[in-house]
Amino acid sequence: MSHPRHALDDLLGHPVRFSITALLSAASKVEFSFVRDHVEVTDSMLSKQVSTLEQAGYVKVDKGFVGKRGRTWLSLTNEGRRTFERHMAALREIAQSDGVGSAVRQS
Repeated sequence: MSHPRHALDDLLGHPVRFSITALLSAASKVEFSFVRDHVEVTDSMLSKQVSTLEQAGYVKVDKGFVGKRGRTWLSLTNEGRRTFERHMAALREIAQSDGVGSAVRQS
């Protein structure tokens, strides 16, 4: 029998990276500034964390223009979406565990 923590993804253990993937999981594509504001981080912090997620193959970065202004959009890749879903399932399983947790609560 294997503990569900083994299904957790180390990259998603970081609160900012987890928050980014959680936000992106609810949409097909999100503008960089919206993610920055929603996750409440600086541009440089978001850039650094997005780069880490992009290198892992979890996030896709698209650049383009709206009028004459440059824009950056972020989206989860299929791998990123699958990883996030596995991570969430493991968290739920850990949180809902009836094993040792119920024995500890009864003490």
